[in-house]
Amino acid sequence: MAHTFLLEIGLEEIPAHVVTPSVNQLVQKTTKFLKEQRIDFDEVIPYSTPRRLTVKVTGLADKQADIEEEAKGPSKKIALDDEGNWSKAAQGFVRGQGVTVDDIFFKELKGTEYVYVKKFIPGEPVAEVLTGMKDVAMDLKFPTMMRWGSNDFEYVRPIKWLVALLDNEVVPFEILDIKTGRTTQGHRFLGEAVDVPSADKYLETLETQKVIADAGVRKTEIRKQIDALATENNWNTV
Repeated sequence: MAHTFLLEIGLEEIPAHVVTPSVNQLVQKTTKFLKEQRIDFDEVIPYSTPRRLTVKVTGLADKQADIEEEAKGPSKKIALDDEGNWSKAAQGFVRGQGVTVDDIFFKELKGTEYVYVKKFIPGEPVAEVLTGMKDVAMDLKFPTMMRWGSNDFEYVRPIKWLVALLDNEVVPFEILDIKTGRTTQGHRFLGEAVDVPSADKYLETLETQKVIADAGVRKTEIRKQIDALATENNWNTV
C-alpha cells in the first residue's frame, strides 16, 4: 500500500524572498533522507507561505527496502586455531553480526584470506523511519539565523507549530518544546487553527481557513484577479 507523508514547519513570518529557496532546500533534504533510508517514493511536493514550509511525499513504501550485505571479519589465520577450530575471535565476530560460524566463508583480499558473513537486514516500517525527519527540519540553513528563548538552536524564525502526518496518523517527534501534531494555523486575520485530518487533505483544509499553500495556484489566482481588474477598468497589464 502506498502512503502519503506531510511535514509542515510553522513559523513566525519569514521574509518573502527567503520562502522559495527555503522550501526548495526542504525538498532536497527530504529527498536525500528518503533515498539514504532506502524508502521508495513517487514525489516530494513543496508548499509554502511566509508562515509555513511544507513538503508532501506521495507513493511511500510500507517499509525500508531489505538489504543483504557482506561483513568482513578477522583473517583466516586468526579465525582458526592450530587444530582447525574456530577461535574466540571468529566466534565473537559472528556473534556480533547476529549469525553463526556455519555462515562463515572466506574471501581473499590483497593476498590474505579473511572471514566474511552475509548479513540480512530487514527494513524498518516507514512510520518509524519518518521520525528522522526531525533532523531534516532542524538541518535547514538560511541567509540569516536567529536564536530565541534560552536554547542555542538557530533558525530563520521561531518555530510555532509542527504538523507531521503519515496518512492520517501523527508521526511523533519534537523540536525544542514543539511537538508534532495535526493542528495547523489558518490565515493570520481571516482564519483560525484547524486540524488536518490526513496528509492528502492538507491543501483543502487550509483553504477553509483562507490559505492557499500551493505557490503556483496562488500565482494563478493573483493573475486572474489582476486580469479581471484590468478588464473592468480598461487597463493594460505588463
